[in-house]
Amino acid sequence: MTSLKKLAGKTALVTGGNSGIGLAVAKLFVHEGARIVISGRDPASLDRAATELGPDAWAVRSDASRLVDIEQLMQQVGDRFGKLDVLVLNAAAGQPMPLEFTTEEAFDAMSGVCFKGVFFAIQKALPLLHAGSSVIVTTSIANQVAAPGFGVYAAAKAAARSLVRTAAIELAPRGVRVNAISPGPIDTPGFGRWEGVPSEVVQAARDDFSRRSPLQRFGRSDEVAQAALFLATDASSYMVGAELVVDGGFSQLF
Repeated sequence: MTSLKKLAGKTALVTGGNSGIGLAVAKLFVHEGARIVISGRDPASLDRAATELGPDAWAVRSDASRLVDIEQLMQQVGDRFGKLDVLVLNAAAGQPMPLEFTTEEAFDAMSGVCFKGVFFAIQKALPLLHAGSSVIVTTSIANQVAAPGFGVYAAAKAAARSLVRTAAIELAPRGVRVNAISPGPIDTPGFGRWEGVPSEVVQAARDDFSRRSPLQRFGRSDEVAQAALFLATDASSYMVGAELVVDGGFSQLF
């Protein structure tokens, strides 16, 4: 009897899969029959996520901004599974920081995860990708609108969006599809976990986002995960270089 699960027999890697959107994607993929590899920097949250995901998940500690970690991660996935059917590049780093106060260290940290890490993860995954594989990059609506205080993060996400277009055309002849998901304000544990930012400021930002949203609320991680599932399956087989916006209409206001 043929399995009705959409990702049965597939192997997927989700970077930043230890919390938030990445964990929601991993949970949905497991539910749909995939073998899951998640990566992240924090061992404690990786262990918790692996427990939640069950026996079909494998958690690997890996820094998405470090080339040596990226190479080792892809080597480990290759040694264990031989190939990748779905690669979800979801790891992110963002911190409010006005232009005049942005340090080189902060610049490197945010751009390293959000752009450099995405570029080299695609590059190093190439030996594992095959005709029919899907690469999904999490961008942000910040890549298309002004984001005061988030200049580096927004620029890095815009760079990732540009990369999706180019990589999509370069890899299409191999049968590898590259697309993006652009979330708006999503209620994740990472929102507001900003160094040096008072809790009342975080709450004010949350209230402002909710008030300005056409749906009057934050999005949920599982709503973004559904978009990832669509891009991971043959339901999106003619989509190349696209960006699915999952923001409740937020970006339509700009």
